[in-house]
Amino acid sequence: MTVKVVENPKELEDAYTVRKIVFVDEQNVPFEEEIDQFENDATHFVLYHEGSPVGAGRFRNVEGYGKVERICVLKEARNIGAGKAIMETIESHAREKDFRKLKLNAQTQAIPFYEKLGYEVVSEEFMDAGIPHKTMVKNL
Repeated sequence: MTVKVVENPKELEDAYTVRKIVFVDEQNVPFEEEIDQFENDATHFVLYHEGSPVGAGRFRNVEGYGKVERICVLKEARNIGAGKAIMETIESHAREKDFRKLKLNAQTQAIPFYEKLGYEVVSEEFMDAGIPHKTMVKNL
């Protein structure tokens, strides 16, 4: 598995393809909500396994903290460490950019995954794109 910072249109398209499959096709998030106005402000990441894109995520600077967003892995690549690999790469990128605190909005079913990586819940449950979420933070 290799996680790359997106550097060209092909890699960005690969990241978008994974996001569409996971969020739009599997979770019924409207496409216009999934691909949003923040795409050009974000650093995008794509994970390749055996040459195919199987995971993605993005990172933005939001009011001085690092915001981790759109973390997703295709069904066939779940439970092989793909999500952890994406998160570790994004956290490394955040450290290189001198961020000291990360924030993300986790789907409630994914909270145990993020807790294992050191994130803590800091909000009540809220709905985003029809899916229950909670905000989580981690100090780097």
